[in-house]
Amino acid sequence: MDNRPIGVFDSGLGGLTAVRELRRILPGEAIVYFGDTGRVPYGTRGRDIIIQYARQDIAFLLSKNVKYIIAACGTVSSTYPAEEAAALPVPYSGVVQAAAQAAAAATRNGRVGVIGTPATIRSGSYETRLRALCPGVQIFKRACPMFVPLVENGYVNDGNPVARLLIEEYLTDIRAAGVDTLILGCTHYPLLKKMIGEFVGDGVRLIDPGRITADVLKDTLAETGLAAGPRPQGGQAQYYVSDTAEGFQASADLFLGEYRGGTCEQIAIDKY
Repeated sequence: MDNRPIGVFDSGLGGLTAVRELRRILPGEAIVYFGDTGRVPYGTRGRDIIIQYARQDIAFLLSKNVKYIIAACGTVSSTYPAEEAAALPVPYSGVVQAAAQAAAAATRNGRVGVIGTPATIRSGSYETRLRALCPGVQIFKRACPMFVPLVENGYVNDGNPVARLLIEEYLTDIRAAGVDTLILGCTHYPLLKKMIGEFVGDGVRLIDPGRITADVLKDTLAETGLAAGPRPQGGQAQYYVSDTAEGFQASADLFLGEYRGGTCEQIAIDKY
């Protein structure tokens, strides 16, 4: 048993969708979350900057004595070098591999859509993994650069006209391609899941990387002896951001739903 917390980070608050799933699936685990709200979004930045930011985010989480690190960020998951991840002092995972495996298992017609930040789409990370898992798969991808700021600014209420216009702009071609599976390749995107689902149709399976990653982590912690021991009150969550903590709670409540709660503190990420 290991009662150290799980560390989770993202470019902003989108990774809280992964935290919500972790708290649902692993209620006994403590969580330390860092959202780089002062530098969001990562997806429009160059590779070297993304890696630099990821290193700082990881260094901060390691300072909190975490036992496992999750990059709840499709951009970092697609960009951070595997050799660096393997050399970290604690296990690390992104969200790409688990989501690609789920999509490969879900598709019936071999036509899979992938949406993500420009950096994620540019990296080809999902495409590479899907082709290895499902030879012959047809992949239809689209960068959706406006989805992250849309979500970060709270434009996620059902039927929001701005969100609906952007969904139509970004997903019309993917819908027309006849995909039966769509990877929401950024942890911000599940906040738009209902509207995206309505647009692409009931016959399209939506893959939520945060949820899939949380499912996989449950098995991983059990298999490696890293699962927490019994906690009568359940695991606690601590939140850190790089911009002001004011207003965090209102936004966090939207992402976390019934799993909301926990303190939030602003940190100077450039120190790490």
